[in-house]
Amino acid sequence: SPGFFRCCESGAEKAAKMSSQKKCPDCGSLEIVEDSHYAQNQLVCADCGFILTEGLLTTTYADEEHLQEVTYSRSTGQNEQTSRCVQRGVKRVRDLCKVLRLPSLFEDTAVSYYQQAIKRPCFSLVSLEKKEMLVGCCVFVTCRQHNWPLTMGTVCLLLYGDKELFAKTYLRFLKELALDVPTLSLMDMVKSHLNSFKIFQNSPSVPTKFVEEKEQLVARTIQMVELASDTWLVTGRHPIPIVTAAAFLAWQSLRPVNRLTCTLSQFCKLAGMEAPRPAHQRLKELHNILLQMASQLSWLRVLKVDRRSVAKYIGDLLRHRRVLLQAAFRIVDTTEDRDLEDSAAAPLQLIDESAATVEEASLSGEKQKFSKRKPLLPPCVLNPAKRLRTPELSLEDSAIAGDEPILDSEIEQYIRTPEEKEMFSKAQACL
Repeated sequence: SPGFFRCCESGAEKAAKMSSQKKCPDCGSLEIVEDSHYAQNQLVCADCGFILTEGLLTTTYADEEHLQEVTYSRSTGQNEQTSRCVQRGVKRVRDLCKVLRLPSLFEDTAVSYYQQAIKRPCFSLVSLEKKEMLVGCCVFVTCRQHNWPLTMGTVCLLLYGDKELFAKTYLRFLKELALDVPTLSLMDMVKSHLNSFKIFQNSPSVPTKFVEEKEQLVARTIQMVELASDTWLVTGRHPIPIVTAAAFLAWQSLRPVNRLTCTLSQFCKLAGMEAPRPAHQRLKELHNILLQMASQLSWLRVLKVDRRSVAKYIGDLLRHRRVLLQAAFRIVDTTEDRDLEDSAAAPLQLIDESAATVEEASLSGEKQKFSKRKPLLPPCVLNPAKRLRTPELSLEDSAIAGDEPILDSEIEQYIRTPEEKEMFSKAQACL
C-alpha cells in the first residue's frame, strides 16, 4: 500500500545470486567485491563502481537495520513533504498534550487543527511567539470541544506566553477555521483551577495546618462562587479572580483558628500560583456581601463581626443563603414597592383622619426599614466609573444661541453652486 515502504526481494537473496554469477552486468568485469556502505552490505564492481545490490530499503530513521511495516505518518516519506517549521509545531502540540495527559484522540485532533491553521497566511508568516500561541490554541480548542476543563491561564502558564496575545490568536484561530467552541461551565472551571493548587498534600513549603482535603475545599468553593453569581459579582468579569477569592474564603472557613491571620497573597504563594490583580477587589466585594448577610442574624450582631472574623461563620451563612439574601438586600423596581405605596394610599381614603395618621406612621416605618436595605445590583451600577469632566463653556460660547445673522464675509460659504443644487436634488429624489 502507499502507506508502507517494502522491499520485494531481500538483499541477502540478491547477494547470493550475484555472488554466484561473479560478473558485472555493466562492464562484464569479474572483480565483484562486498562493500559496507551506510551500514548496509552491498556488492560493488571494483572496476566501474556499479552497485549490483542495494541492500534493504529503510522505512524510518529508527529502523535502518530492520524491515518493519510502519504507518505513513512515521515514515521518511511523510517527513520529506512537511517543512521543519510544521514538524516542530506538531511536536510541540504532542508535547503539550503529553504534559496535560490528554487522550490520544485529543492529540490527533489538535495536530489536525495545527496542520490546517499553519497553512493560512495569517499564521505561517508570523513570529515564533505567535506560532507558540497557535500550539496552545489548538490544544485549548480540542479540550473545550470534548468538554475537558482547561483554562487559558493554564495554557499560557505552560507556554510562558502573554495572555493578551493568546486571546488575540485564539479569536483569529476560531475565525479562520470557522470552529464552534462550547463555553466551559463555571463549576467545571472551579474544579480545573483548584486542581493546580499545592495545598492538598504535605510538603516542606506547606505547613500541616494549612493542608486541606481537596473534596471539601472544592465543595465549599463552589458554594461561594454560587453566592457570588447570585449577587452579580460574576457577570461580565473574568472568572479566575472570583474563583481565587472564593477559594481563599472557603479555605479559611474550613479551619478558621489557624488561617484567619493568613492573607490572600500568602494563600496564593502556598498554593503555588500568582494572585490575579483583581482578586483583592473581588475579595473585598465578597466580604461586603457576607457582612450584609451576617447583619440579619441577631446572634452575629452581638458578636460584632468584621472582615477578619466573618470567615468563621461562612458555613452558617451559606446554609441559609437564600433567606439571608432576601432579608439583607432589596430588589429595585419590584411589586414590593408598589404594594407599599398602594397600602399606604388605601387607608387614607377609607378611614377617618385619626386612624389614617396611625396607619400612615406604621407604613412609613416599614418604608424606612425597607429603604435601609441595600439594592441588589451589579457593582458597576452601584459604583459607576468616574466620568471625565467636560470643560466649562466660556462667556462667548455660552452667549451663542444660533440665531445670529450671517456676516457678509461668510455668506459665500452657505450659498450652493448650480452643481451642488443638482446633486442635492438627485439625492433627495433617491431618498
